Amino acid sequence: MDTNRKKWIYLIVLSLIWGSSYILIKKGLVGLTPIQLGAVRVLFSSIFLFLIGFKWLWKIDKSKWKWIAASAMSGTFIPVFLFAYAETEIDSSIASILNSLVPLFTIFIGFLVFKVDFTKNQVVGVVVGLLGAILLIFQGANVNPGQNYFFALLVVIAAVCYAINANIVKSKLQEVPVMAISVGIFAVMIFPAIIVLLFSGVFKTETLQNEAFQTSLLYIAVLAVFGTGMAKILFNKLIQISNAVFSTSVTYLIPVVGIFWGILDGEKFTSIHLLASGIILLGVYIVNKGRKKETPKT
Repeated sequence: MDTNRKKWIYLIVLSLIWGSSYILIKKGLVGLTPIQLGAVRVLFSSIFLFLIGFKWLWKIDKSKWKWIAASAMSGTFIPVFLFAYAETEIDSSIASILNSLVPLFTIFIGFLVFKVDFTKNQVVGVVVGLLGAILLIFQGANVNPGQNYFFALLVVIAAVCYAINANIVKSKLQEVPVMAISVGIFAVMIFPAIIVLLFSGVFKTETLQNEAFQTSLLYIAVLAVFGTGMAKILFNKLIQISNAVFSTSVTYLIPVVGIFWGILDGEKFTSIHLLASGIILLGVYIVNKGRKKETPKT
């Protein structure tokens, strides 16, 4: 299969997996605290990846481990907790839409930190996307006055983290095998996750015997294996065969899936939400239209 077709297949599969992640987080929070959810998610994902690819750890050069660690923290560890806390106050569909800011921040971080050139169109796209995000947050606060929409800023911070990670993988880990990157980042995170879990109260008898906890654990197991473990492998491969901006364009499609699940779960979604979502995606489109062509890696 040619590289161009392969990258589009990866993009669509990732959008379906990650678009479903937000509703799984919401269901997981019924029986888990945000700190428990984040730690359990990392732990389950680590176990899954170690089972299928532990041997790949030996293929990581010592000089690359600092970038593996940076990718682990920015691309997974910090965001899993940010999203968990954010969804205690905002709807899962809103979280999925705000995640569309990732390509905009990818351009911004790429220029500031990694010295990647940008175009005038990309600057316009970033501004348009941020205006859409502001409108979405304010509308969400109006429609759901009982929710604290300052928590939406946690999703924005997570989007910045994802943008940093995309640039790290593309510029610093291009020559490292995809499985090695994926297993390596969880090798970095597993011990911090265990420490967090030990102090989270998850091992209390009353917690373990709680039916809501047990059901939530199943949701997070699915999220960990598919939404974190398998998706991380696919995403790292997508970055390597395309580029950081195209890869993060998966956020074009994620909101469609996220909104679908949110509406099925009874979340409110108004015409203003739709307008704000469209503005964000317009910004992402302008950014992608304005990027310079890159030769895909095979």
